[in-house]
Amino acid sequence: MVTKVQFGIFSVGDVTMDPMTGRTPTEHERIKAMVTIALKAEEVGLDVFATGEHHNPPFVPSSPTTMLGYIAARTERLILSTATTLITTNDPVKIAEDFAMLQHLAEGRVDVMMGRGNTGPVYPWFGQDIRQGIPLAVENYALLHRLWREDVVDWEGRFRTPLQGFTSTPRPLDGVPPFVWHGSIRSPEIAEQAAYYGDGFFANNIFWPKEHFQRLIALYRRRYAHYGHGTPEQAVVGLGGQVFMRRNSQDAVREFRPYFDVAPVYGHGPSLEEFMAETPLTVGSPQQVIERTLEFRDYFGDYQRQLFLMDHAGLPLKTVLEQLDLLGEEVVPVLRAEFAKGRPAGVPDAPTHASLLAARQEAEIAPVEA
Repeated sequence: MVTKVQFGIFSVGDVTMDPMTGRTPTEHERIKAMVTIALKAEEVGLDVFATGEHHNPPFVPSSPTTMLGYIAARTERLILSTATTLITTNDPVKIAEDFAMLQHLAEGRVDVMMGRGNTGPVYPWFGQDIRQGIPLAVENYALLHRLWREDVVDWEGRFRTPLQGFTSTPRPLDGVPPFVWHGSIRSPEIAEQAAYYGDGFFANNIFWPKEHFQRLIALYRRRYAHYGHGTPEQAVVGLGGQVFMRRNSQDAVREFRPYFDVAPVYGHGPSLEEFMAETPLTVGSPQQVIERTLEFRDYFGDYQRQLFLMDHAGLPLKTVLEQLDLLGEEVVPVLRAEFAKGRPAGVPDAPTHASLLAARQEAEIAPVEA
């Protein structure tokens, strides 16, 4: 069955104290929990698991391809992605090699989300200057894009040593690079970059009001069409989201409030009710999550990927797994059916390795037939 919208989860891999018990998991426990969560995602019928990349406490996923390779060996159909890969502080050559290798090991069940990162000290740790964040993202991705598409590359830029007659190995599986999403919370330059290459644009859609992301996505869609990749409606859009569910909405609010109130990312600020009113955070029943998520299409147009953040703020693993049961059994089946209703024929399906390979083969046959 072709999935027109991919549903999944993403993790930032934070190691956070559970405010209900006062206990903080070890790094080992958190890493193993992320793997368990990914396996559960496949079990309950989700399409995607994505991990962030961080190089500072209190986060553990410093080597996403290592984790995703391990998960690939233990899953059969789950698409493995990042959320995000730091295009600014990673060498594009290493990104090209690591993700091509992962592609082969996972039989193509791989894509990648590029991002600049929002932790300033990371830049000097990897020999870069945060003030060059946008130029680094632009130049490094320009090189990565070529490394995956050209067998031999000659290249010279501002931020790394030149390349002469360089071949990145292994080559992408079937000659088809991993699909690239460009992730952004606030930067129109990144929306422009995604549009220029005809790549996907992922609006994280968690901390800010919908109007902010409406502007970013609308810009991306316009520029996607400007560069000749298709109509604005054919642009490939992904969205983040945050949910916490119990069958009874009052139970969900009561249980999640202590975690929200002290969470490093949004605690000690607006109330839970204020945050839910101003951002896409949804705490309530499965039906409330369904209704809120369906509104995203009204705000942003038909889109291709929906990822939820569910394993954060110190929530215990048992609770996260219960959340995934609700998501897979009660929420996603309804969302699949509802998103399919009235979806225009010209809106593309979510990209997969198989669909990208088929498109390339079709493009190669077309000139011969003409």
